[in-house]
Amino acid sequence: MKIGIPAEVKVKENRVACTPAGARMLVQDGHTVLVQKGAGNGAGFTDDQYLQGGAKLVETAADAWGADLVIKVKEPVASEYGFLRDDLLLFTYLHLAADKPLTEALCAAGTTAIAYETVQVGRRLPLLEPMSEIAGRMSALMGAFYLSKAQGGKGVLLGGVPGVLPGNVLIIGGGTAGINAGRVAAGIGAEVTILEVDLEQMRFLDISLNGAAHTLYSNEQNLLEMLPSVDLLIGAVLLPGAKAPKLIKREFLRVMKPGAVFVDIAIDQGGCAETSRATTHENPVYMEEETLHYCVANMPGAYARTATQALTNATIPYAQKIANLGFSAALEQIPALRPGVNTYHGQVVYKAVADAHGMTAGEIG
Repeated sequence: MKIGIPAEVKVKENRVACTPAGARMLVQDGHTVLVQKGAGNGAGFTDDQYLQGGAKLVETAADAWGADLVIKVKEPVASEYGFLRDDLLLFTYLHLAADKPLTEALCAAGTTAIAYETVQVGRRLPLLEPMSEIAGRMSALMGAFYLSKAQGGKGVLLGGVPGVLPGNVLIIGGGTAGINAGRVAAGIGAEVTILEVDLEQMRFLDISLNGAAHTLYSNEQNLLEMLPSVDLLIGAVLLPGAKAPKLIKREFLRVMKPGAVFVDIAIDQGGCAETSRATTHENPVYMEEETLHYCVANMPGAYARTATQALTNATIPYAQKIANLGFSAALEQIPALRPGVNTYHGQVVYKAVADAHGMTAGEIG
């Protein structure tokens, strides 16, 4: 099989879909790996490293997209829609519930698209987890940075100092992103509370964080009671494959202290606040209701080398199975891949995406 690895084109997206080591594994399985020249530069991987792994370099994005299987990091943007076709198998993050134009483009082209974020093993999302870990850890770091008065925040040092109380961090959602946000925020020395609805998950949080963070049942009343004392609010809400619920209403922000910071990790799925809108690493923040919002839609791209390595570690076994077995046989042998399929032969086949756009979900033939 020909496997294409194009350069990412989203603003400040320096990740690449596969490390040279991952490309070598695919080549050793007998596949032709086409890497667009310079695709790995932003993550610190040179063209020579890909060549040493047996990959072939191609000049243009069209050359890489011409493969049978295209592996990416981020969802195709409008300039890439022309590369979509009915004999293409696309394996990448898609976040279609928050992107109707891309959903329609994939369906119009008849592209079979497998979304990393909906590949599911039991209750786990193994291909989303590594980026959720990075985004969660980043959220505490970015929040601490933007609380600086020089960056537009209220001038609070999250860890405090002797004689001065630490800042308060409230995290909505105790999944992979939330627990990593809590771990870093507590490590800085902040006072951390995590809102969660799953009682078993709250017990897990209590044990794994060793008492460094408090847990509180997530409901609107508890959220409203907490917000006036919050310095950093982190939205780590996830409904697999679906649009994020708007748990934070505009009026809720009005009870927060001026200069508080809100980091919305859920922005890839549309954001969990009514005031959320996607930003970029070039222009990451904006002010709404006197709260500084950080809503970068590809947060892990800031740490491209770490993120690329973590992503490849998770995705390469699945990419190998798809390439070695073909699409249909891979779905049969690896049940986790089936929920990953979002579009197939011109139809949306993932129900949460279809529901988000008022479409009827089809079935995989």
